[in-house]
Amino acid sequence: MPQAWPARKWMLFVDGENLTFRGQTKASETSLRLQEGGYFQKDSFLWMANARPVSLPEDPMGFVATLEQLGLRGYYYTSVVGDDEKLKGVEECLWRIGFTPKVFKKDSQVRRSKGVDIALCTDMLTHAFQNHFEVAVLLAGDADYVPLVNQVKSLGKLVYLWFFSDQKSGLGPRLRLASDGFISLDNQFAKSWLP
Repeated sequence: MPQAWPARKWMLFVDGENLTFRGQTKASETSLRLQEGGYFQKDSFLWMANARPVSLPEDPMGFVATLEQLGLRGYYYTSVVGDDEKLKGVEECLWRIGFTPKVFKKDSQVRRSKGVDIALCTDMLTHAFQNHFEVAVLLAGDADYVPLVNQVKSLGKLVYLWFFSDQKSGLGPRLRLASDGFISLDNQFAKSWLP
């Protein structure tokens, strides 16, 4: 009988700005209704209703089958237009979902905050270097993360990419190819927001 490999430790890193804007577009294109509340605030954050960040994502391809049942931690990075109370409110919502929130203030004239990308890269590299995980699950579509993925892989870690599957939704083909495995977000996202 073949020996089973031990399940791998993993952490989730979510580019929440990317997810929020792409998810809002996806929802409008597919007639899903995103209701503002504990899992969604327009242009601030978006998550799948009733999904825990450290639970395994749905994966018909089987990439997550090698992962521990629960992840060590899920980080969510986003930026918000508004005052300190608005930032605290978003942090509180993300914390209630189960994330370690990293929320940055941004100007209303700016679509994306560089603080999100920099913090995500810094945290993922730090945790990889300190050997806190064996697999990083990156929820993002931006090809700007290719150097990060390559660097984390050079430290002997696996990087699974989790995002919407079509390029129209912002998935960079180079990012998908740089990852060790791709997990489609489409079905889980749609099911969580069906009425």
